[in-house]
Amino acid sequence: MSRPDRDAAFSEFVAARQGHLRRVAYALCGDWHRAEDLLQTSLTKLYVAWPRIRHEGGEEAYCRQIMVRANIDESRRPWRRERPSDRLPELQAEGATPVEERSALFDALQDLPEQQRKVVVLRHWLGLSVREAAVELGISEGTVKSHSSRGLAALEAVLSPQRHA
Repeated sequence: MSRPDRDAAFSEFVAARQGHLRRVAYALCGDWHRAEDLLQTSLTKLYVAWPRIRHEGGEEAYCRQIMVRANIDESRRPWRRERPSDRLPELQAEGATPVEERSALFDALQDLPEQQRKVVVLRHWLGLSVREAAVELGISEGTVKSHSSRGLAALEAVLSPQRHA
């Protein structure tokens, strides 16, 4: 594949999947600015590897794997460990719209421990199997199942009162 053809194929992939990948990055890290950085890091590394991984469906999985690993690397940096001590309350009006529900879900995801959040995003948002999530995160299938169960239970506990309010 010539370089212009490769560049065109890459540009087409980015145009088609960028919005989805941006939302995945946000679900992983909970901050739109960090999500943009994760996406850019992932797309840069994907571009370098494009000739090797260019086959049906492999590009997005490779990009997600880069994104998950980049998020792990970022969270290990000492300056990222500083967290605000208080969160401003989110007031939700009666009859929440889908946008408000999505916002509540993103907020609830950010309250999960990091590993549970990653598992929930990969399994229940992206639809990966237990095995695929385990491989992508480098953990056992049993760990994926337990994190998934605990994460969903925590989300249900937080989101159920909001739905019935």
